[in-house]
Amino acid sequence: VQLVESGGGLVQAGGSLRLSCAASGRTFSRNTMGWFRQAPGKERDFVAAINWNGLNTAYGDSVKGRFTISRDNAKNTVYLQMNSLKPDDTAIYYCAADGASFRGIGRRAIEYETWGQGTQVTVSS
Repeated sequence: VQLVESGGGLVQAGGSLRLSCAASGRTFSRNTMGWFRQAPGKERDFVAAINWNGLNTAYGDSVKGRFTISRDNAKNTVYLQMNSLKPDDTAIYYCAADGASFRGIGRRAIEYETWGQGTQVTVSS
C-alpha cells in the first residue's frame, strides 16, 4: 500500500503547478485524502483535504482561494492544483490518506494513516 506524489518542481512566483497523488495496493475511494506541506525547520502544515466522495473540501488559510483539491476515485488519484504560487509555498508536499472510512475531513496529521514520500515544490521570487 503506497501513495506516490508527482508534479513538483521549480516555478516562478505567480506560476502554477498541479500535484498528483496516485494510490496503489488498495483503494482509497472511501477515505478522506489530504495534502500537507513541510518547509525546512518548520512543522508539517495542513494544506487541503477532500472527503471520500469529493463533495466536501477544506483548505488551510494560507492557500484558500489559490489551491484546489480534487479526486478521481476511478483512477485512485488525488490532485492539488496550485495557482498564484508564492515563495512562502516552497516546501515538501505530502499526500496522505485518512485511517478511517467515510469520516469527515480532518486537519491534523495524526488523523492520516498512510503517507507518500513527498514532492518538492520550490517557488522563486
